[in-house]
Amino acid sequence: MEKADLILSGGVVVTMDEAFHVFEPGAVAIRDGAIVAVGPEEEVSAAWQAKETVDCRGHAVIPGLVDAHTHVPMTLVRGLADDLRLDVWLMGYMMPVEREFVRPDFCWLGTQLGCAEMIRSGVTCFGDMYYFEEAVADATAQVGMRAVCAQSILKFPTPDASSYDEGLRLAQDFVTRWKGHHLVVPALGPHAAYTATPDLLHECARLAREYDVPIHIHIAETRQEVEDHRAQFGMPVVPWVKKQGVFEAKVTAMHCVHIDEGEMRTLLHHGVGVAHNPSSNLKLASGIAPVAKMLDLGLAVGIGTDGPASNNDLDMFEEMRLAALLAKGATGDPTVLPARQALAMATILAAQALHIDHLTGSLEVGKRADIAVVDLERVHLTPRFYRDSDSIYSLLVYAAKSSDVRHLLCDGRWLMRDRELLSVDVEALRAEAAKVARKIDSFLIEREESVLRKLLAIGEVAREKTFEVQVKVHLMDISPIEEALESGEIPVVKSSHRRQYDTYFLFDDPDHSRLRYREDEILDEEGEVADVLYRLTLTGETKEREFARSVLLSRSRFDAPATRSLRFYREYFKPKEVWEVHKERHRYHIRYGGTDFALNLDRVTRPDLPGFFLEVKSRTWSAQDAERKAELIGELLTLFGVEDRQLVRREYLELAKEAARLGRG
Repeated sequence: MEKADLILSGGVVVTMDEAFHVFEPGAVAIRDGAIVAVGPEEEVSAAWQAKETVDCRGHAVIPGLVDAHTHVPMTLVRGLADDLRLDVWLMGYMMPVEREFVRPDFCWLGTQLGCAEMIRSGVTCFGDMYYFEEAVADATAQVGMRAVCAQSILKFPTPDASSYDEGLRLAQDFVTRWKGHHLVVPALGPHAAYTATPDLLHECARLAREYDVPIHIHIAETRQEVEDHRAQFGMPVVPWVKKQGVFEAKVTAMHCVHIDEGEMRTLLHHGVGVAHNPSSNLKLASGIAPVAKMLDLGLAVGIGTDGPASNNDLDMFEEMRLAALLAKGATGDPTVLPARQALAMATILAAQALHIDHLTGSLEVGKRADIAVVDLERVHLTPRFYRDSDSIYSLLVYAAKSSDVRHLLCDGRWLMRDRELLSVDVEALRAEAAKVARKIDSFLIEREESVLRKLLAIGEVAREKTFEVQVKVHLMDISPIEEALESGEIPVVKSSHRRQYDTYFLFDDPDHSRLRYREDEILDEEGEVADVLYRLTLTGETKEREFARSVLLSRSRFDAPATRSLRFYREYFKPKEVWEVHKERHRYHIRYGGTDFALNLDRVTRPDLPGFFLEVKSRTWSAQDAERKAELIGELLTLFGVEDRQLVRREYLELAKEAARLGRG
């Protein structure tokens, strides 16, 4: 008789092997962390004797669940910024918090906390992508779970790398030191097409081939991502990523919500696995991935939870059930994605998608002993029917809960027995996590009180302490101004023709802050758009001094490139009021009295204000210089034939408000 370390005997053994064998009563024998026998209880008991035999009657013995995609350290930001769009959630909250707090100790703590949650829900293996991935790998190995750990690499600075060159070096070092580990498979994680460059992706593909490790990458998660990518590169995301050589490696593509059949076939041809994240995609309103079609074509599609900050848990029983129901609802076909297939997506297909199905995902001789034991004698699992051979899958997918998992082994080691965690101290982790949460709370509370702090958190902001002498004049006829400029009497250094679309965000803060989002279209000689500039400008509303024919505006001015959409900024900053001013502008840079001035001839189209406006302005840095420039502006106004009654001492925003009050907005 053969000797084993452990036999799980008497339960319903759901193998998830290629033939979907189910043995009831069945048994699984384990030796040195591997499965050495699986089959009917009588056959295994007759051939094998173990140091310990566990009676599993009334239980299902299933492969440990495989979470195909997560960002497990983000357990520490669970519930931090919910009910937001993906871009606002990611760029406005997650990334600023990560820059401030994510360090190796953060990742280690968050991973251990996440592992405790996953163990309790029957998960033995997960695919992760985050920063300081070595800390994630170390925490996972100490707990005793299995993972594919992908070191994130982005084209811009991250919490663990100041550049993508440094990120690549960090990833290569991580792969070198962890390759061959019995629990952790190191991987490379170029985050997504929109956060990478062609060079970055080419280099990731080269390293992955050289070291024979997987690549994890987010693909086509949102419709906006797909539309932006097509507009920039003239092709969908999948063929563009293929063009960079990425699919020459072992790849797991995350999400794939917005891909067509041609892109699916490209993934299939290159052996790319897909991680489907139903809860996260719904919560962030990213869409519903066409998983039924992917599965029909033969793609290996696993189920993932995504990060605990966008889900907000790591419960794979929830994800299995939702994946099945969502596919049925999306296609209008109740036969789509049946329970057996859903369980496969959480076990063997997820292992295939992660390129580790030789190790885990099914109960087969030679594979590692990653096993969950599920209690079937709970009230919500009663009664049980035997007519349909697939009824056990329905019970596990549609009725079972993560709390029904009784025992869990990974690599033959007990991680949980009788619901007691054996490899992690949950109470100590909870106490440390609470301390981190208080620090993050304080950081965000302080940031939310200041428009400037929120601006600094998301962009490259340049501060200019600006004193500007300016005048605005309302004119019904601008031909005298144009004639004066064309005569050569006033030297014009350069000129441009523009259409400007300004959106003002107003805030009820002590500074009465104003944030202007400007879309500045620069027109060519034919009046066609030659270039478009986008800027954010944060100012106050202070007027330092009024002169006879001009105003000295004093403001601390902060400028930043507007790299996101207007909708993003509106949702991120949450202003008290929003106002729009559109205008057509002829801008002249002139030289008068040895001084540079900007001269704008504007036609305000929103609100539709009568006539035209002349603006003359110049920056200054001292009271004496301001006096001199105010005098020169007065001379220019005289030269242009402007009378005092035509002066306007309000800015366009105030004019827009007045027009709205008078019903002309």
